[in-house]
Amino acid sequence: MSGYIRTMKDLEAATYGYGGNSGNALLKAGGVVGGFGTPHDGASNPFTAAAGLGDLYNVLYGQKVWSMLNQEVNPLAMLAKRPYTSSGWRVLKSRPIGGSGSAFATGSNAVTANISSANAATPRADTIGGVPENAVIGTDMVALAPEYTKLYVSPKTIAHLFEFSELGMELAAIDDGVGDIRAIVREDMGKLHAEVQSKMLVMPLEKYNENNTTGIERNYTSLMKIVSSSAELCQMALDDVFYNSQNNDGTAAQLIDAATIFGETRAIAVAGSTGAQTYTATASFLDAEVDYGDNYEAGGCRVLTLSIMNDMIRKIRQNGGNPKVIVTGYDTIQKLSDLLQAQERFMDRKEIVPTHNGVRGVKGQEVGFRVATYYDIPIIPAKDMPSTGLSTSNRLSDMLILDTDHLWLSVMKPTQYFEDGITSGNPFGVGKLGNQGMYRTMGETCCSFFKGQGKITNLKSA
Repeated sequence: MSGYIRTMKDLEAATYGYGGNSGNALLKAGGVVGGFGTPHDGASNPFTAAAGLGDLYNVLYGQKVWSMLNQEVNPLAMLAKRPYTSSGWRVLKSRPIGGSGSAFATGSNAVTANISSANAATPRADTIGGVPENAVIGTDMVALAPEYTKLYVSPKTIAHLFEFSELGMELAAIDDGVGDIRAIVREDMGKLHAEVQSKMLVMPLEKYNENNTTGIERNYTSLMKIVSSSAELCQMALDDVFYNSQNNDGTAAQLIDAATIFGETRAIAVAGSTGAQTYTATASFLDAEVDYGDNYEAGGCRVLTLSIMNDMIRKIRQNGGNPKVIVTGYDTIQKLSDLLQAQERFMDRKEIVPTHNGVRGVKGQEVGFRVATYYDIPIIPAKDMPSTGLSTSNRLSDMLILDTDHLWLSVMKPTQYFEDGITSGNPFGVGKLGNQGMYRTMGETCCSFFKGQGKITNLKSA
């Protein structure tokens, strides 16, 4: 069907116009123009010697602009990209009998035609399917039905605007200028646009409850929020990790900000008076596997061990997940390397060859890269990875152990660059004697299987 979008390739073609003779308009380097300031308007004399000597001396700067910032975007690059095709999806939240946990639960409740959802979670062992000879339908066996729910996803718009004056563009091309100011700033702004999206993906949970962060839901939903649980949120609230250490003065409404995800809310009951509130969690299908130890207090911070990692990987696999990648900070990777070397074991190396719509890259070319692995699971470093907890010494970055078959970035509009202004013959469009540029991306992080994701937090090196 003409114009139908099935894959990311179709979406990119529709966005960037690959068809016909328009060519590939996608900017591979990424980036756009931002304000360089107006140094040519400076009235102060930068020289401290006698007046006029500045006219005899001029400092020359090289044309190359060097970046002293680490703007890597590993969390963003790691997620699979899929076209946004619907506003949500239906999920199975509980079995007809046996509950919603990874293991089939049994208990003391007889399975009858009118059994409640709560009782169906713990059916009596002799009523889960074995029936007598010549069984009577409706008596010896009853109709059962799974429980479903809907998750809602609204695309987020991520945009960065910047501008530069006509005079600044002209002066940059002469004297000791940098040349094409638009190309330089466009590249650096493109890096910022990608870096900000990557930062959103590892935004700490505490930021969802900070004062005056009412617009944080306009960002991509953080992986730290997706890979969480009602038990973790309750413990963070109890130990005052939320609310800027306000001694449990946070309200239930504030906790909802961190507990609500994709139109559903992780079950948390708040009781007690201000300053002495208690929090009770109810497990659900929205809960990922989270290992934070006994509590988030300063004394509850644990030393990272291989047993903690191995237990998490085992739990995820028991839940039906298949870990594809570990995302953590450089400090945690170093600690893990030290642990393995102490046992005369070493971190393996693995070449990662990315795929796109089933087409593999060519081994040995720049599309492939080598990363450390643990039990053959690639470890991706993220410079902005948070470290959750109240300990003030030797803290390590959290670890996300992800099944990316069920975790992806749903893209409605791939990154596009827009520019208008005086060089386009339309200064009235931007209202200035200059140009304005903008990067814009539309999408949202999505998860269709929470129990297949894992997080290890509250860690220290020693």
